[in-house]
Amino acid sequence: MSVLQQYKCPCCDGAIEFDSSSQKMKCPYCGTEFEMETLVSYDNQLKNEQTDNMNWDTTAGCEWQEGEAEGLRVYACKSCGGEIVGDETTAATSCPFCGNPLIMMGQFSGALKPDYVIPFKYDKKAAVEALKKHYGGKRLLPKVFANQNHIDEVKGIYVPVWLFDADADANIRYKASRVRTWSDSSYRYTETSFYSVIRGGTIGFERVPVDGSTKMDDTLMESIEPFDFSGAVDFQTAYLSGFLADKYDVDSEQSIARANERIKKSTEDAFLSTVQGYVTVIPEASSISLQNGVAKYALYPVWLLNTSWNGKKYTFAMNGQTGKFVGDLPLDKGAYKKWLFGLTGIIGAVAFAISYLMWLL
Repeated sequence: MSVLQQYKCPCCDGAIEFDSSSQKMKCPYCGTEFEMETLVSYDNQLKNEQTDNMNWDTTAGCEWQEGEAEGLRVYACKSCGGEIVGDETTAATSCPFCGNPLIMMGQFSGALKPDYVIPFKYDKKAAVEALKKHYGGKRLLPKVFANQNHIDEVKGIYVPVWLFDADADANIRYKASRVRTWSDSSYRYTETSFYSVIRGGTIGFERVPVDGSTKMDDTLMESIEPFDFSGAVDFQTAYLSGFLADKYDVDSEQSIARANERIKKSTEDAFLSTVQGYVTVIPEASSISLQNGVAKYALYPVWLLNTSWNGKKYTFAMNGQTGKFVGDLPLDKGAYKKWLFGLTGIIGAVAFAISYLMWLL
């Protein structure tokens, strides 16, 4: 009897008992019956489930060769603490993240040399035009913001990015259900059937990007994805001419957690899309193991545009390779109230019309 008590009902987690009348295992709480073979198979599956194993080889980047970094200078921001790399022709400039003046510290040293760089394809003029286009069609945008707003800074900056490659072996178990209803002359019946659905397989991931800078907002950076890596080239310092490069302050080891998070979610979403034909599908257990996990270091091109209005700063970003543009805009509260009032009136009129038609019928 002690052996039987170790089984739990997959439907409600209640303790299952042997039912002598049906000669099956039965849950006294929800009434679900199980064949012994099915229950043993399910119990073996639970015992064999593993925890996530997501380890990486993070030997990304390489050492600078003698003389490679001679033309590079480091500029430090005393406000946000960021360190920006530029060439020796860079004049006095400001921080692309907070707008405060940058102080030149001297010769660049330390850090790793990037493996790859995606060069800029869009120039400063294109970034400004994209911002103006971003204003277009925004009915709730304050008119004075678009008319009087001035662009404080437009900076082309290479953002440090760690790129993760791996094969993900996954085993995921779901609790699913189907519902069948029917009726007779006296009653309406509902039958709910529960299933344990198991999915397993391997998904390959290439160059999953993780922002290597604490100054660059991760949400903003991920919003301008994807970057087309087919346009990447081996890193050369010449690509930095006329632009700035953010010096990474989050190394590859520290970026693993975010890489694992993105890979895990993508894997679970992909497997979930294969579980179809059920009313409800609830993930119960997930095991992901990474194979051949390696990381590389690259620089991605981003235009940052800082604007100010009504005492508040607004930051926009544009993918310097594809032109994708993102950024939050202020809300005209007066226009919003008028719009909401009008929408409420329309909904009320429609509801009245429907009620009136039903009354006529």
